[in-house]
Amino acid sequence: MISKIFKFNGGVHPPENKLESTGRPIQRLGIPGELVLPLRQHIGNLPKIRVQPGDQVLKGQLLAEAEGSISAAVHAPTSGMIVSIEDKLIPHPSGLPDMCITLKTDGEDRWIPHEPVDWRQRNPAELAASLRDSGIVGLGGAAFPTQIKLRPSGGSGVKTLIINGAECEPYITCDDMLMRERADEIVKGIEIAQHLLKADNCIVGIEDNKPEAEKAMRVACAGSASKIGVAVVPTLYPSGDARRLTALLTGIEVPSSKRSTDVGIQVFNVATMLAVYRYLEHGETVTSRIVTVTGNVGAPGNFEVLLGSSIEFLLAAAGGALPDTNGLIMGGPMMGFSLPSSKTPIIKATNCIIAGAPKLFPEPPPAMPCIRCARCADACPVNLQPQELYWYARGRNLEKAREYQLFDCIECGCCSYVCPSDIPLVQYYRFAKSEIIAQDKAKEAASLARERNDFRLARIEREKQERAQKHAQKAAGAKAEAGADDAKKAAIEAAMARAQAQKAEVTPQNTENLDLAVQAKIADIDARRAQTEAKAENKEEQQEN
Repeated sequence: MISKIFKFNGGVHPPENKLESTGRPIQRLGIPGELVLPLRQHIGNLPKIRVQPGDQVLKGQLLAEAEGSISAAVHAPTSGMIVSIEDKLIPHPSGLPDMCITLKTDGEDRWIPHEPVDWRQRNPAELAASLRDSGIVGLGGAAFPTQIKLRPSGGSGVKTLIINGAECEPYITCDDMLMRERADEIVKGIEIAQHLLKADNCIVGIEDNKPEAEKAMRVACAGSASKIGVAVVPTLYPSGDARRLTALLTGIEVPSSKRSTDVGIQVFNVATMLAVYRYLEHGETVTSRIVTVTGNVGAPGNFEVLLGSSIEFLLAAAGGALPDTNGLIMGGPMMGFSLPSSKTPIIKATNCIIAGAPKLFPEPPPAMPCIRCARCADACPVNLQPQELYWYARGRNLEKAREYQLFDCIECGCCSYVCPSDIPLVQYYRFAKSEIIAQDKAKEAASLARERNDFRLARIEREKQERAQKHAQKAAGAKAEAGADDAKKAAIEAAMARAQAQKAEVTPQNTENLDLAVQAKIADIDARRAQTEAKAENKEEQQEN
């Protein structure tokens, strides 16, 4: 049981607008005719495609496997046929298309063979490795691959598990409804996470504007054999941020240069715990998720929808967008982003779709000069100096902005929300971050190019020296061969001289001095030569006759 709730600096309390979508239970939607599955649904490397157009696939079948250490797999949300693999619009702040797998559904929803895993008897390291094929990522919006966070740590170890049920941003209620209706399954997923990480205790953090979810989680936790407590935190944005919730529940401020695991804490979203339970207890990969549809629609609510379904399909289930709708937002109004089209698909990170309208989100007034009131500094939950960052970003003094810890900014929007001059501060910070990242990449590319050029010059010099050495060796070899030839020539000349001397000794004048045996041999040779010549003359005469 949590005896004390701590505080963090700043924060704001914008209108919640949550009751509109919590009036009815979660609705499970049907199967659309086509699903578009982007490969970019998580932080990290894109997965490697394992299918091709024309392939028949079953629900839960692997379409793209995790590639590299930080990645997540993509599975078929239902059965059907792969019709294309090409660039299509995806839900991303850039609004640019990216690689997607398009699945034409057959309406049969046939599963691949799947079975539960006896996680209590298996080694935690093996279990964490098997989660690599599950496709599970952080379903609170961050979309970080879960298998990385569930790896058993060999060093410091995780002592405390924090389950994030705060859901602090306005309009979003998918986690609230999930805790109300599926608390038992969430708690079972928490037990699995505790088993994998060997955590001593667990705290479920819920904002005090969710009494029904709090009650359901308390009942489910009371029936668990694990040590799981429920803590109610004040409704204050951005208490759902992992570091802010950690500070609220434990009083520990995680330094920006460290991870929560460095201080013995790991944080998961409630929906992620449910996905872990469904995978290990039922063998089900991530094929759907709960999405809040609210704002300027006919019937706001929460829907369980297949991944890859179009936002247009989801809006139709919520009564359709009303005529004065002027845009769509994925996420909340504080940290979400505008979508390029209603044709874009639902992905793992899609927790909320808000249909915008002038009455809900009026055009902001023109920005006025900063009056240095410091309200932004008072509201900043990260204890930064937003007004200084604004001046440095606006003046393109990027190195100074970096010195003022620009990258510690979580872009929560609290500073922009309280600014009396209506300055879009977060946009300036995003611009400065993108410029610094681009500069760093350019410097890295230049450094790499310089290293490559240095290596090339070193290689050319080395090859030059090797050629010179080879020429020297060849010249030395030629010189040695020339010396050997001279010696051979001298030997031949000496042999010829000796032969000439011997020949000079054998002359007609001193033939009588030869040994009698040698003279007889010479006479015999002369006689045989004469005999042979005579036979040859006789043969020619016979041929002429």
